[in-house]
Amino acid sequence: MKSKWFFRIAVVFLAGFAALSAIVMVLWNWLIPVLFSGPVITFWQSAGLLLLSKILFKGFHKGGHMWRQNRWKAWKERFEKMSPEERERMRSFWKQRCCSPFESGFRETAGSGEESPK
Repeated sequence: MKSKWFFRIAVVFLAGFAALSAIVMVLWNWLIPVLFSGPVITFWQSAGLLLLSKILFKGFHKGGHMWRQNRWKAWKERFEKMSPEERERMRSFWKQRCCSPFESGFRETAGSGEESPK
């Protein structure tokens, strides 16, 4: 019984991958040669491109999207357990680390388009 389910899941996975590869191939061959004078690709090249983009942009880490949600929940719970002083210290740390150039010592002068120190 388990082998039937495994076989069905494998077939559905391969059919989905083949369909996505075909979509990538059609879109690539429709847009890239016209817009950028790029090459026309085959089905297997589009399958390789799809797999490469999966590796580069998503990776193969366990849990997928849920891992990011759990990490966010952990930070939120940690922040809620902090005292008001610790929260303010954390906010000021991240504000200092992630502030814009205009907040960190440079102001835009009116009309000239140049930046000058405070």
